[in-house]
Amino acid sequence: MDVLELIDKLDDLIHNARAVPLTDQVRIDREAIYELLDEMRSTIPEEVKQARWIVKERQEMLAEAKREADRIVGEAREHAQREVSQQEIVRKAEREAEDILEGARQREREVRLGAEDYADEVLGTLEVNLGKFMAAVQRGRERLQGRPQVEEAAQEAAIYDDEQIEYDDE
Repeated sequence: MDVLELIDKLDDLIHNARAVPLTDQVRIDREAIYELLDEMRSTIPEEVKQARWIVKERQEMLAEAKREADRIVGEAREHAQREVSQQEIVRKAEREAEDILEGARQREREVRLGAEDYADEVLGTLEVNLGKFMAAVQRGRERLQGRPQVEEAAQEAAIYDDEQIEYDDE
């Protein structure tokens, strides 16, 4: 189960809690809250682990692109050295080597940028999820502390507006 689903469960648990008569406090099943928090704690490290894996993959792709570029440049240089005796062939080989090198550099840039964009996207999603988790926990704590309903309604409206914007972007 992902963190957002767990946050929704926590939110439902708080919203559906029974009111304490003659107060604006509610009665919440402490064990249910602890269970949800434990599930959240176990889910978040998995998402962090996934983000680390993506960064590692990006580094491996960059290293592979560099090795490939070095190999191509080495091959081009060897080829050019074998044909040094003929000036026109040498010039042609140097042009080809530069073309190959530029192509390899371009490929390396594309791979690096693609990996960085992907890692940034995953980390951005994780950041949003963590923000929602923190907001839900804060709302829960505020409700447990008995904050006035007017402040709750204003905060929920702000959070709802943020979520609407996020859903519209998707």
